[in-house]
Amino acid sequence: MPVLTRLIPSPVVVDIRAGALGDLSRLLADQRISTSGKLAVAVSGGSGAKLREALAPELPGADWFPVGGGTIDAAVTLADAMRGKRYDAVVGLGGGKIIDVTKYAAARVGLPMVAVATNLSHDGICSPVSTLDNDNGRGSYGVPTPIAVVVDLGVIRDAPARYVRAGIGDAVSNLSAIADWELSHRETGEPVDGLAAAMARSAGEAVLRHPGGIGDDDFLGTLAEALVLSGIAMSISGDTRPSSGACHEISHAFDLLFPGRAAAHGEQVGLGAAFAMHLRGEPETSGLIADALRRHGLPVLPAEMGFTEAEFAQAVGYAPQTRPGRFTILEHLDLSATDIRDAYADYAKTIRS
Repeated sequence: MPVLTRLIPSPVVVDIRAGALGDLSRLLADQRISTSGKLAVAVSGGSGAKLREALAPELPGADWFPVGGGTIDAAVTLADAMRGKRYDAVVGLGGGKIIDVTKYAAARVGLPMVAVATNLSHDGICSPVSTLDNDNGRGSYGVPTPIAVVVDLGVIRDAPARYVRAGIGDAVSNLSAIADWELSHRETGEPVDGLAAAMARSAGEAVLRHPGGIGDDDFLGTLAEALVLSGIAMSISGDTRPSSGACHEISHAFDLLFPGRAAAHGEQVGLGAAFAMHLRGEPETSGLIADALRRHGLPVLPAEMGFTEAEFAQAVGYAPQTRPGRFTILEHLDLSATDIRDAYADYAKTIRS
């Protein structure tokens, strides 16, 4: 009888530890990602630029490309600048926006991409998706998974704390996203990929229940691993289902309805996850998520993100329009404006008690 298996798209190597950045050139050579040393390195104007001075002597064959922001135009400009130069690979050095820009640009020119994260703000480190600003707001674009992921915990410790907190919110929101996926399976027959769901759920639970904080290397390592696993889970399922449900619909609604005022993505999805769990009639899980968010300094009420209760209710009401065809607790309940206000009042009362 034949042994039936499937190939899982994942990085060739994942290096998460203090000091990992100092071994980047050796990793690229040892893994045969770049034996010639001919690299294109995209860097942000912030954390990436600060590291360029230290890294440049270690990557003498690299060309450096500053990237201004996380837009589709920036990604196309980067791709055009690299075209025809015969690079072995493209390295994205910086935060989430730079990594998303680099993933998209690498896909356009057909080169493998190495993600070197300087913060842990969201699960795009290893996902097959680039989230980029465009003329209509913000779009998600399918791209290949990075061939390698490097996270230097020493660099992460030096990043602003708000970026780590945002990553925590994104990781724990997996629990809400998986609950939505399973709900859709029961109600609409949508298939659930059990392996992808297990990986995303395990990633969220690991962060939710870890006793450490953002100044603790063990916790930072767990968070980095969780974000990488979330990205691989999306590669396995072929879409963002393992990590995106009502929580992300609510976040996208904030982005669209209140441009320029939206909070960090991880803050919005963390709050969205806690509220969505409350809508499901799971106050214990909602409370666990809210407690974890509070403990790490993330918002659990819209006022803590600078929004009124009415604005939060508006975002929840608009949220299903942000992902047409995706079935979550919001589509299932089909809440009226009055229902949303009443549900929020009960949520706020429950988590304060």
